Amino acid sequence: MKYFFLISFFLIFFSSLFSQNVDINILKKINLNRNKNLDETYRTISNSITPVSIGIPVGVLCAGFIKHDSTLKNKGMYIGASLLVSAGITTVLKFSINRPRPFVTYPVIEGSMHAGSPSFPSGHTSDAFATATSLSIAFPKWYVVAPSFLWACSVGYSRMDLGVHYPSDVLAGAIIGAGSSYLCYKANRWIQKRRR
Repeated sequence: MKYFFLISFFLIFFSSLFSQNVDINILKKINLNRNKNLDETYRTISNSITPVSIGIPVGVLCAGFIKHDSTLKNKGMYIGASLLVSAGITTVLKFSINRPRPFVTYPVIEGSMHAGSPSFPSGHTSDAFATATSLSIAFPKWYVVAPSFLWACSVGYSRMDLGVHYPSDVLAGAIIGAGSSYLCYKANRWIQKRRR
């Protein structure tokens, strides 16, 4: 619980340092100068978050059961727990801070995708980075790490390109996602050590 408050304080402090003018200026450059022919591609990348983030831990867990491999089961549960912790922190922050979406505050921003919840932090990005980080920790091979983070960064960029998040929302989401995975990794190691 103390980590939650520490992370929350850090994110709120960091976002206040990241001036609103800088935030909106970066977003304008990304959103207003985008190639609109790629909008559908970026929507597909954004929409990949649910099937990928749920499919990976379920797939790893199922593989563990099929192979009767307790290590693989443990990795699947760790990846799933990382996603749940990240989603929980993100949801609490979203509705506590209640920042309007950029296209609501700045009508010049072209919101190219439906977005209903508050803006800060980006839930898509936090889920993507939780998945990428936990998958990379569980399977530390370059052919897992590189595509995982390439996908997570693409999800974050897509949220700005589509005009539904500020850069600070995406940055905070990445920090929450990666941080949640690291905390779950440490907690998992502690639990395993206690069991031995």
